[in-house]
Amino acid sequence: MTSTETTDQDAPRYVKLKIELIAEITDEGALKAAALKRVAEDEYLDDEERAQSVEAIEVDPSGSLAHFIDPVALLGDVPGVELASATWESAQTEFDPESEEWDEYTVDESAE
Repeated sequence: MTSTETTDQDAPRYVKLKIELIAEITDEGALKAAALKRVAEDEYLDDEERAQSVEAIEVDPSGSLAHFIDPVALLGDVPGVELASATWESAQTEFDPESEEWDEYTVDESAE
């Protein structure tokens, strides 16, 4: 079946969109402070989730970046698309921008 063929025209079609970003943290203190502020102001977090988020930021400030990911904003203006589910995480990684191993246009099929 090609991407334009469907078995039932009325059936919802789900697409798993994978995005890999590598961000350089240039000011860990500023990122940590902004993440703590965002967590404190997040009206959707209950007290337990807020405490867990603060602890995670304190333990590993690089995880602070995850608090700025908004999948709703990513797809919000796309006509005919509704966000069904989203998960994301941030983790430290080794990165050498000069290495051919990090070809930004290569899709890693083995990750599926």
